[in-house]
Amino acid sequence: MENKYFPVIGLESHVELKTKSKMFCSCSAEYFGHPPNTHCCPVCLGFPGALPVPNKKAIEWCVMLGLFLNCQIPHFSKFDRKNYFYPDLPKGYQISQYDEPFAVNGFLALSNGKKIRIRRVHMEEDTGKLLHDKINNERATLIDFNRSGVPLIEIVTEPDIRSSGEAKEYLQKLQWIIRLLGISDCDMEKGSMRLEPNISAVKMQNKLESANFKLPDYKVEVKNINSFRFVQKAIDFEIKRQIEILKLGKKPDQETRGWDEKREITFSQRSKEEAKDYRYFPEPDIPPIVWNKDDIESLKRQLPQSFEDLSKELEKKYNLSPQYKNLLLKNPGDIVRFKEIVHRIQKKKKDILPKEIADYIFNRSLLVKIADNVQIAGQIINARTKSAVESSKLSQIIAEIIEKNARIVADYKRGKTNSIHVLVGLVMKETKGAADARKIIVLIKKYLS
Repeated sequence: MENKYFPVIGLESHVELKTKSKMFCSCSAEYFGHPPNTHCCPVCLGFPGALPVPNKKAIEWCVMLGLFLNCQIPHFSKFDRKNYFYPDLPKGYQISQYDEPFAVNGFLALSNGKKIRIRRVHMEEDTGKLLHDKINNERATLIDFNRSGVPLIEIVTEPDIRSSGEAKEYLQKLQWIIRLLGISDCDMEKGSMRLEPNISAVKMQNKLESANFKLPDYKVEVKNINSFRFVQKAIDFEIKRQIEILKLGKKPDQETRGWDEKREITFSQRSKEEAKDYRYFPEPDIPPIVWNKDDIESLKRQLPQSFEDLSKELEKKYNLSPQYKNLLLKNPGDIVRFKEIVHRIQKKKKDILPKEIADYIFNRSLLVKIADNVQIAGQIINARTKSAVESSKLSQIIAEIIEKNARIVADYKRGKTNSIHVLVGLVMKETKGAADARKIIVLIKKYLS
């Protein structure tokens, strides 16, 4: 068999949590859109003597995500210092986790049943943001520290992904789960979900899935991609680039690259660091976090239903059509809102069915905007009454047209079934096209029987 090259892909996903305060201080974490350097304090600016205090809610959310991703939760975890020097890192190090993260050894299943293994889910703080601008007609780089210290979860997979399509599906499912948990908006335009594929290619003589293969001795990381589509394009470009180098008998450089979305290419940024380059050591200002069994069980009880369970519930309990069910399943927040609306309406009007509420909402695209559930109930009842009145009036019109067109009726009864369309046309003309043709056919057949 001809030698082929197979992609070997792992993914790192960084997700900003929507806690009220930052990871290690009381500054507001809602920094987006605010003037630069207005959400800062001595802790997140790394002033000497300022001590970090961990955000309990952020840590609990990290563990809950780990549980939902089928991870093991070690009873002992700690924070570490990751040392590197970059302008957007005010302390000269980042508080992260190295060898004792909050969650390990999980998986996320794709639609075809394949399990993408999750190596770790760990907690860290975000960095500041560099802003490139011109000042006095000269290029300058400015730093906004508002983002510095915002709680950040990193989800790292094993190199189990074999195509850009698998990578996209995994990331979409991960985003859905995080939104279902309500711990982040995962808004990639605002940078609250950032994607970093690690990509290499391996030469094989048979199918990768059925072979024992050794991981390549290099990998290329593409940093800070902000869309699923760009992740796909970056992976496809990078695999093609690496294969061309391998075919020449060379090895691609182990490096960090960026993604140029205009030219749709990756470009070299720097040589890729290894763990030893960061000189990790335990964070001396934060004691280890120790969980007991009751702590973990308490967090498990707070987890929402899975995708599969929600799908069954919408279908069986709420009796929704596949169309409405799939619309709701696209966004977990919509499911929560819909169930709340149904609960509130049925509390006052038990005879209003979830399907009627879904009809009303989706026909008007109101799911996000709804505030007055009593008003919805009233409008659904009014629509019922109006429909009943319209049906009564339509039946009267049909009766009159049938009585006036005995010959057409006789043709229909003799087996010329197409003649019913003549009657439908006459009814449509009488109602000025306002009636539903399918409903007219049903009523005519009912009347003639």
